[in-house]
Amino acid sequence: MFYVKNVPNGERVLRVVAGLLAVAISLLAVGGVAGALLAVSAGGIVASGLFGFCPMCAMVGRRLDKAKKNGTL
Repeated sequence: MFYVKNVPNGERVLRVVAGLLAVAISLLAVGGVAGALLAVSAGGIVASGLFGFCPMCAMVGRRLDKAKKNGTL
């Protein structure tokens, strides 16, 4: 892989669900060009949840604990 995952699994699920909800609301409630732009930006939240990598989290130095990731403490 070319990136290191920096989003834990629980947060990944929340990002996907919240992102899909934001896409639906922006397309249905807002509509038009503004709704489409909001939907595209919410798609970025969904992508970060699916890939497990958030560029903004990486910029501030967020990393997953390797002991928790491997299942050993």
